[in-house]
Amino acid sequence: MEHLQKVMQTIDEQWEEQVAFLQTLGRFPSTLGNEGAIQAYLAHYFKHEMGLDVDEFVPNPSKLRRHPSYIDVDWGYDQRPIVVGTAQSSKPTVGKSLILQSHVDVVSPEPVEHWTYDPWGATIVENRMYGRGIQDMKSGLAAMIFAYRALQQVGVELGADVIFQSVIEEECTGNGALAALMRGHAADGALIPEPFGLQAVTTQVGVLWVRLKVIGAGAHTERADRAVNPIEKAYLLIKALQSYRQYLNQEKKHPAYSDHPHPLNVNIGTIHSGDWPSSVPTECTIDVRVGFYPGVDPDDVKSQIKDWINQASLQDEWLFHTPPELTFYGFSAPGAEISSEEPLVQALARTHKLVHGTKMKTTAITATTDIRTFINDFNIPATCYGPVGDGMHGIDEWVDLTSVKDVTKTYAAFMMNWCGVRK
Repeated sequence: MEHLQKVMQTIDEQWEEQVAFLQTLGRFPSTLGNEGAIQAYLAHYFKHEMGLDVDEFVPNPSKLRRHPSYIDVDWGYDQRPIVVGTAQSSKPTVGKSLILQSHVDVVSPEPVEHWTYDPWGATIVENRMYGRGIQDMKSGLAAMIFAYRALQQVGVELGADVIFQSVIEEECTGNGALAALMRGHAADGALIPEPFGLQAVTTQVGVLWVRLKVIGAGAHTERADRAVNPIEKAYLLIKALQSYRQYLNQEKKHPAYSDHPHPLNVNIGTIHSGDWPSSVPTECTIDVRVGFYPGVDPDDVKSQIKDWINQASLQDEWLFHTPPELTFYGFSAPGAEISSEEPLVQALARTHKLVHGTKMKTTAITATTDIRTFINDFNIPATCYGPVGDGMHGIDEWVDLTSVKDVTKTYAAFMMNWCGVRK
C-alpha cells in the first residue's frame, strides 16, 4: 500500500510525543462527573493540533429520552460535554466513512493507599505506564489520534470522512455514545480501541445494574437482640444472588461462550449501611451488576431477578413481612454481536496481518462496551481492538506501551484501507 511504510516510520518518529500526550490524558482525574477538563483539552487539541471541525455539546436528557436505549440518571450533564472532531474528505468519497470512538470517563481509583504508583501520575516503569484509566482506555484514545496525525504528517488524504468521538458515561450508561449518534455523527463503520489485546471483539454480554435496599429495625446495641440488623438480612440476599450466579452459568451457554468456564458474572459492587458502631442500622443497600447473553431481553432478566429475590425473601420471616426494595438503575444494556465475516472485521483482520504479519484473533468478552449502541441502535458495524494491559478497575492499572504503538500502526493502516486514499 502506497505511503504505508512512511506512515509506520512516522509513528515511530512521533512516539515520544505520543507517550507524553498519553501521560497528559492520564493526569486528568476524569471520574464520573469530572470529565469537563479533559474534554476541553481534547476539543482544543482536535481543533488546533489536528485541524478538525469540532462539535462540543452537552447531552440534553429531554431529547435523549426519545430513544429507548437512553438510561435515565439522577445526575446532570452541565460542564460534561461530548466532543466530536470530524476530518472531512473532499467529495466525492472513494471509500467508507469511519468513527473512531473513545470514552474519557474512568472509575474511581479508591482506595489509593493500595496503589504502588500515583493513580493520576501516569508513571512509566520499564515498558509499562501506570494509572487509572491508562489501560481503560486513554491509551486507545492516544493511539487513534496519533494514527491520524501520522497520516497527516505524511500527507495522506483519506477518501472518506473520519469522525473522532470522545464520549462520557461508557462506564455506567452508554448515554455519551447515544448522544453523539443521535446528534448525527454517524458513519459506515466504527472502531473503539478498548484494551482487549490486539484482537477484535465479536460478542459481548448484556449488563444490568440492580439496587436492593433492605429495611431493618434499628436500635442502640444495648437492645440489639430485639432489633433487626439489615446487614445480616442483606447477606441472605447476597447468598441468593450467589446461587443465581451459579444457576446462570449452569444453563445452556451462548455459542460464543461455549468454551468459557464462567461467562456470566453477578457482582456485588457496593454495600452501604450504618453510621455508628454502637447502633444497629436501619437500612442496608447493595448495588449489583448482572451479566446476561446477547439475544436476551433485559426486561426478561429483570423479571427473573425479581422472582429470585422474592423467593429468597419468602424463606426469612423478617424479609417475608418487610421485603427489600428492588430498583434498576444505570446499565440496562443488551448484549451485542458482530459476525467475523462482517466487512469491517474482515478489513481489520487484513490490516492486522499486513502490519503485524500474524492472523488477527477475535474474542467474546464478558463485559459491555459502547459497540452495542452502534450495532443494536444505529445499524453501524463496530468492534473493539486495543492494546494490552492489566488492572483495569483495579489496583495499579497499567498498559504495555509497545502494544499501544502496535495499535496506533494498525489504526493508521486501517484508515487507509477502509476510507481509501485519494490519489
